[in-house]
Amino acid sequence: MKRILAVISALICASGLFAQETDPTREADSLRYEFGRQGVPSSRKTGTNYADTLDTGNPAVKVVLYNNGTYRYVRDPEILKGEAVFNEDWDTRAVNPYRENPDPIPDRFALWVVDTLDSYCCPRQGPVSSKFGYRHGRRHQGIDLPYPTGTPVYAAFDGKVRVSDWVNGYGNLVVIRHRSGLETFYGHLSQRDVKSGDWVNAGDVIGLGGSTGRSTGPHLHFETRYKGAAFDPSWLIDFENGKLRHRMIRVRDWYFSPGSRYVQAIDDEDEIFRTDEEDRLLAEQRAAEEAAKRAAAEAAAMRYHTIRPGDTLSGIARKYGTSVKALCRLNNIKETTILQIGRKIRVK
Repeated sequence: MKRILAVISALICASGLFAQETDPTREADSLRYEFGRQGVPSSRKTGTNYADTLDTGNPAVKVVLYNNGTYRYVRDPEILKGEAVFNEDWDTRAVNPYRENPDPIPDRFALWVVDTLDSYCCPRQGPVSSKFGYRHGRRHQGIDLPYPTGTPVYAAFDGKVRVSDWVNGYGNLVVIRHRSGLETFYGHLSQRDVKSGDWVNAGDVIGLGGSTGRSTGPHLHFETRYKGAAFDPSWLIDFENGKLRHRMIRVRDWYFSPGSRYVQAIDDEDEIFRTDEEDRLLAEQRAAEEAAKRAAAEAAAMRYHTIRPGDTLSGIARKYGTSVKALCRLNNIKETTILQIGRKIRVK
């Protein structure tokens, strides 16, 4: 009977009426991808001290016990420090140690940010005061987060401090390299509490907020870089709720474009099956939609004045709180242009 059932089962499979045999590799990739796309809440051990450390069967992994009765598995920093990522292209002074020998960045690759042995802490939950991209005609290679002077600044991920120094523009700067090759930058600090070579865990205090360097007020300048190339930190972190968007980020080469910003539509969809060209088209579509919204808002804010007898440019400027030069620029006219009664000119 068993033999008959086996034969029937084989015939069904051969005819295609039965489900296809599972591909273990594809299934593993699917599970890996599903796990990688999980979000991670921000956490920090506040008021909790280490009580003891225990060995495991793996010399690179330890069990850390806390005085509140909790525990977690962590990698041994002393072993991690010997990994190539923490030794190659290592410079304790240069902002970009890859400048001399830049490695080509693939068109698309996966970057694991946090796995089951790593931790994450949001640098600062709340609105972003200045976004990634061009600002006043200059590249802004990170984001700015409101940060009162003297407020503790926390490491976002586990890693090794590469730079802790005064750097022109950044003021007091701390740069941490992480196991994935990702580097995070913390600029304008009023105080640095770590030094080059220190190992830090996510949530450790690395300094205090401030306004050093090229800064117009207290804030934290936060950057994310890979192989020296900056990309929008918002691809990693939703700063409004403090959550790490995904354990694994799929990076495209166009993320590193100076004006490229986070695109919600691409992040929300299952982009694993999309091509780079489709991603670019989607990003262009979203950018066009945002530009149209800005244009509509500008058009709604425009105001016009109808020329009446006795009107002069100086009089119109005073009435609307502007200047003659601004009126001329808005209407492409000269200060000596004769105003025609009944003509509309833009005043805002």
